[in-house]
Amino acid sequence: MSQEELLPDPDPGAGSGDVQGRTSGGRLGLVVTGVLGGSLLALNAVAAPFVAPALRTICLPFVPATSAQVIAAAKRGFQAAGFELNPWLVCYSRYKAWREGVHRSTSFHISDLWKVSFAQYSNVVIFGVPQMMDQLELKLASELPSTAKVVACRFPFPTWVPEHTAGEGIDTVWVYDAKTFKSHLQRAMTSKTTTGQRDTHTDSHT
Repeated sequence: MSQEELLPDPDPGAGSGDVQGRTSGGRLGLVVTGVLGGSLLALNAVAAPFVAPALRTICLPFVPATSAQVIAAAKRGFQAAGFELNPWLVCYSRYKAWREGVHRSTSFHISDLWKVSFAQYSNVVIFGVPQMMDQLELKLASELPSTAKVVACRFPFPTWVPEHTAGEGIDTVWVYDAKTFKSHLQRAMTSKTTTGQRDTHTDSHT
């Protein structure tokens, strides 16, 4: 018996079916991989602005305003400006202003709060968290004019004494007069300078 007779003839049908099965399976795998990859990219794009603040030195969680507080200043006739690092929240704020019909008297900027100068503003509304309020006290006291008013929502400032409070629960607000907290800052700085001079004077005689 020859060697050719010992080897079975290949089945053309079986080989073709196997190749087709691999091809369809490969295409399905590519489709699944593409859909999964696209979903992950979309999730990353949406979540990144919310996660990014956690990578900063001071982690400031997202604290949304309530429906009673959003766009309230513009509705009362003020020219209002908002600053927020998260571009998605800025877009939402612009949409909300348009929906409420006050988009002509509002502006929202993608900006770091700590890099914004408050010298030009006469009224400031802050939606802050306890982790930032002590540093924000110093910034506002040094930049705002003496005629300014500051409204803190959700959380009060740690050392400032409010003129009055309004609302209740999560809608509670604290109203501060810049003349009061600026004079408090001035006294604190004067006291610190006097203490430093006294210590220097004492050291020079030892």
